[in-house]
Amino acid sequence: MAGAVTQSKGGKAAVPVGPRHTGSLSRRMMLIAAGWIIALLLLGGLALDRALTNLLTRQFDEQLEISLNAMVGSSELDPFGEVYFNRILGDQRFLEPNSGYYWQITGGEFVPYLSRSLWDEPIPIREDVNAVEPIFYDAVTLRGEEIRVAQRSTILPGSDVRWQFAVAGSTGELNAQIADIRSIVAWSFAVLGIGLFLMAMAQTWYGLGPLRRVRKAIAKIRSSGNNRVTEPLPLEVQPLVDELNALLAHSELQAEEARRHAGNLAHALKTPLTVVTNAASAKAVDLDELVLREAAAMRRQVDHHLARARAVGRRAVGLSRANVMESAVAVERAVSRLYPDVRFDIAGNSAADVAVERQDLDELLGNLIENAAKYGGGSVFLTVDAEPGAELCAVMVEDDGIGIPEAKRVEIFGRGARLDTEKPGTGLGLAIVRDVAQIYGGSVELSESEDLGGLLIMLRLPRADGGAE
Repeated sequence: MAGAVTQSKGGKAAVPVGPRHTGSLSRRMMLIAAGWIIALLLLGGLALDRALTNLLTRQFDEQLEISLNAMVGSSELDPFGEVYFNRILGDQRFLEPNSGYYWQITGGEFVPYLSRSLWDEPIPIREDVNAVEPIFYDAVTLRGEEIRVAQRSTILPGSDVRWQFAVAGSTGELNAQIADIRSIVAWSFAVLGIGLFLMAMAQTWYGLGPLRRVRKAIAKIRSSGNNRVTEPLPLEVQPLVDELNALLAHSELQAEEARRHAGNLAHALKTPLTVVTNAASAKAVDLDELVLREAAAMRRQVDHHLARARAVGRRAVGLSRANVMESAVAVERAVSRLYPDVRFDIAGNSAADVAVERQDLDELLGNLIENAAKYGGGSVFLTVDAEPGAELCAVMVEDDGIGIPEAKRVEIFGRGARLDTEKPGTGLGLAIVRDVAQIYGGSVELSESEDLGGLLIMLRLPRADGGAE
């Protein structure tokens, strides 16, 4: 299970256990390569074996056909109507008994005319052959010898008898040649398969080398403190390294922001704590009031930094998306209960989405709308996507109050800064809005409203699709 933590014998938590791996990538590649090599070699070997076997058999048949044609061309009839050769066949093997090469002529009621090599044992031929062109088939003699037969029938001049001419050769030599060829093919393909497999192993090892280098670079980052993978890598792996470097840069930014926030918070709390400590040591008369005042100041600082920390944490999650109009309507509904006499108007693009978490967007709009309702004259206008086509989505908040002088518009963003001290508040609203907007890559600007005459606050936030609509 992802994220599980192992327990050591002493009961202390050990290193977190990551997700279980799904097997070796090298092993997968080798198994795929081995499967394809074996399959292709088997298919290729079978095809080559069939082709060579047919070639040797066809050559064997051609030799038999030559002898068969020579028999037919040399055959004549004697005065008694029997067949004889007018010239002796040139192959000496037909004269040697059981030499493996035989011929035979049969027809009608005549005694079969056999080669001396048959030794008075006829060839088991097919009696129903009526073909001028030779046919070829396998047979077995009475002695159990496997032979290949070429047979044709013809009618000799001066005779009405259909004579069957047959030439046979022992397949022992042919089978021996086929066996030799198969042995050569088998060994050749075995050596080829081993060579291809070794080549696939080398290719896999070399091809996955960049991944091993990335792993070593990551291990070096963890052990040596390097913050980037700088080794040049192939094009296929470089995007992964670029994303890794971007993630490392993002993590560094997060860590730096966390350190900065912690330092700012410590610095902000140091002065109130010092004041309280000194007052307590001096046994000041107004100690109670001083403690309450400084505690409120510390609470404002804590709230401010917690808001920033939450925004940074949510931004780190990524893929944030929120609809501005939905958030604005929800915030207006809540603020209107606190200020029932204020008139709120919301207009603009209802489909505008920003790359901000909904909770942070509610806090941003809540601070702006509440400030406008609190310090305005009774009217608040909010325009969603006030700058259509711009890269950032602009949210404009206007009121009909007295506004803020231009000289004070920078000062008002300071933590605890308040121009109207008669109304309750912490003075952190605009500071939080500015900081959270900047965390998400946005901005806040103050100006004067042309329509209402009061303050105009322009909040710009990145669109959820990364660009203008």
